[in-house]
Amino acid sequence: MPWVCIGIGSNIEPERHIRLGLAELRRRFGPLVVSTVYANPAVGFAGDDFLNLAASFTSDWPVRAVAAALADIEAAYRPPGATPKHPSRALDLDLLLYGDRVLSEDGIQIPRAEITRHAFVLAPLAEIAGEHRHPLSGTTFAELWARFDRSRENLRPVELDV
Repeated sequence: MPWVCIGIGSNIEPERHIRLGLAELRRRFGPLVVSTVYANPAVGFAGDDFLNLAASFTSDWPVRAVAAALADIEAAYRPPGATPKHPSRALDLDLLLYGDRVLSEDGIQIPRAEITRHAFVLAPLAEIAGEHRHPLSGTTFAELWARFDRSRENLRPVELDV
């Protein structure tokens, strides 16, 4: 079965929404490996800080079915009146990796480009999948994190029972 890794974020009642999102992911996909939760400022807009983490699981679901399930879970927690592109998010679920698959079609990009661009994606991913290799570069996520320029990042671990 393919190994799947997702990024999870929230800046609207983040502790509540992350717990609810993880419960729904467990209900649909079974056991999860979950990283530390990290707080960081919003990127690209002025807004409340986000809480971010990564989770992984194995699944026999096709990649598009996993992506659709993530979109359904996000939509269930979208605040009334918010659009999918609304900057603040109750729950943001990004499909980061699906095994060693490389895909860019129908709105699905695997691996997600944000993996190598943002500490709030790479740090939790390196924590739970450090020995795995980026499907394009072949570099392990632990190596990518060790090389990452953290000088402009404000990533803080948060105690959250998930």
